[in-house]
Amino acid sequence: MNIVGILLQVTVVGGQVQQTQVPTESSMSLWELAIKGGWLMLPIALLAVVAVYIFFERYLAIRKAAQFEENFIDRIKDYIHEGKIEAALNLCASTDRPVARMIEKGIKRLGRPINEIEDSIEIVGKFEVYNLEKNMVILGVIAGVAPMFGFIGTISGIIRIFYNISLADNISIGLIAGGLYEKMVTSAAGLLVGIIAYVFYHWLNMKIEKVVHKLELNAMNFIDLLQEPVK
Repeated sequence: MNIVGILLQVTVVGGQVQQTQVPTESSMSLWELAIKGGWLMLPIALLAVVAVYIFFERYLAIRKAAQFEENFIDRIKDYIHEGKIEAALNLCASTDRPVARMIEKGIKRLGRPINEIEDSIEIVGKFEVYNLEKNMVILGVIAGVAPMFGFIGTISGIIRIFYNISLADNISIGLIAGGLYEKMVTSAAGLLVGIIAYVFYHWLNMKIEKVVHKLELNAMNFIDLLQEPVK
């Protein structure tokens, strides 16, 4: 064999070796990964949309309830001491806030025993807190249900893998790993949605507790001003 032939063989072999050493890169978008999760990704996505909607809807409602004029109780106090009951009622009616509706109920009970006024304010306050907590239970349900959908997807994927193994009568890493990682997508998605809903639920509850504290404080101030002697 001459030198030229040897060089040609080395070149061909070198080219083959070089080709085998080049790694093949494969990338997958989040959308493609979500599609591989199967039909169970649809209810998980629906739960995510519902959780986000309830969070923003409740957040805006709680934020609105927490905002009111700092001198609201002082103005009510002045009106009551001056005998301007209608002006106090009009101020409450024009203030679309839970505390205003509570005070309005108390003003309408003026002349009755303090205990009756306190009870009427407390009843209105309970209804206001109930309105603030509307749909909050759905967030709690989503926090528990979403991971379950993910686990169902993983279990169904494992069942399908063993079924395919029984049909192929062959155990290979590609057969197992290929189906398993696709079904693990549903588990990851379900856990993510569940965690987000869990955080939303408890964060909104903390906001509601702050509003409840303000309502109780203003109700107490209103009862106190009714017991103050008129100067």
